[in-house]
Amino acid sequence: MMDGAVHKIEADSLGSRPLRYYDFFMAAFVAILLLSNLIGAAKLSTLGGFTFGAGILFFPLGYVIGDVLTEVYGYSRARRCVWAGFVAMLFMALMSWVVVVLPPAAGWPDQNAYEAVFGSTWRIVFASLVAFWAGEFANSFVLAKMKLLTQGRHLWMRTIGSTVVGQGVDSLLFYPLAFLGTWTHMQVLTVMVTNWGMKCLWEAVLTPVTYMVVNFLKRREGLDVYDAGTNFTPFRTRL
Repeated sequence: MMDGAVHKIEADSLGSRPLRYYDFFMAAFVAILLLSNLIGAAKLSTLGGFTFGAGILFFPLGYVIGDVLTEVYGYSRARRCVWAGFVAMLFMALMSWVVVVLPPAAGWPDQNAYEAVFGSTWRIVFASLVAFWAGEFANSFVLAKMKLLTQGRHLWMRTIGSTVVGQGVDSLLFYPLAFLGTWTHMQVLTVMVTNWGMKCLWEAVLTPVTYMVVNFLKRREGLDVYDAGTNFTPFRTRL
C-alpha cells in the first residue's frame, strides 16, 4: 500500500502482514513498564503539596503506547505486548532476587543499600503484575469497544475514557497490594487517588502527541484496524 492511503480493515484480516513499526512500539512498551516498576514505584515524592509515586513520571507513557497499539494495530497485538511485558517483569524479578542474595565481596559496603532498594522487588512485581495485567486489558478492551461504538471518531474520547477505567483498575489494585502495611492507610489512599488523577491528567495532556503518533502510524502502515470480530479474552498470546 502507498504511504498516506489508509484502509479500514478488520483485525482478523491482518494475518501475517508485515508491520513497519509494531516491534519498535512493543520494545518501548516493555522498556517503560520495567523502568516504572524497577526505579519509580517505591519512591514517594512531594511537590507543591502533592504526594505521589515517582513512577508517574514515565509510567503513563506505557498507557499512551498501549492506546496507540490498540488503536493502530488492534486488541490482539496489544495483548501480545501485555504478555511480553508480563514475562519481562517476571524475569526482572528473578534476576533482582538473584543479585540481592549473591554474597557481597569482602570490603563492598553497599549490600544494605542494595537490599533497601531492591529487597521489596518481589512484592512490588507481584502487585505490578496483577494491576498491570488487569488495568492494561481493561484499557485496551474499553478503547477497542469505544472505537466500534464511535465508528472511529473522537479519538480523544476513547483514549481518555479508556485510561480513566484502566488506570483506575491499575491503581486500585497496585497500591494496596504493594504497600499496605509498609505505608500507612492514609498514604496508600492518598497516593492511589492522587496518582490515578495525575495519570489521567497526563493522558489528557499528551492527547495531541497521541493524535500525531496515531495518524503517522496509520498513514505509514496504511491501515486502520477495527476489532468487530476479535476474541477479547486476555488468556491467549497468539493472534
